[in-house]
Amino acid sequence: MYALTVRDHVMIAHSFNSETFGPAQRLHGATYVVDVEFRRAKLDSDNLVVDIGAASEELKAVLAPLAYRNLDDLPDFAGENTTTEFLARHVFDAMALSIREGNLGEGARALAGMKVTLHESHIAWASYEGAL
Repeated sequence: MYALTVRDHVMIAHSFNSETFGPAQRLHGATYVVDVEFRRAKLDSDNLVVDIGAASEELKAVLAPLAYRNLDDLPDFAGENTTTEFLARHVFDAMALSIREGNLGEGARALAGMKVTLHESHIAWASYEGAL
């Protein structure tokens, strides 16, 4: 299986709604380093997994609505604990939609899978992966 990963980052603010989170129930910030790994069994006709430039630009576009925002204020996240795991799935779903819409080029439609990892710090991160 071939893989290609692009990386970006996003700064957000949020709070959590459960005693489980202790002091993180209060409003706090996070800067996530976001990796998106694209996978396929065979390279495309240009010997690519996916175009790096297109993938990088689309990741930036997917993260833009979250950047410098309090996620608690966004209607799409109302009532949700926007944990690192939850946000990894959100980015996965948005990138998968971009692929289906052709934003990463026709060759990207043949991708087999994708993995999105949000690095919360140098010692903790969470991922969501699935088939495309």
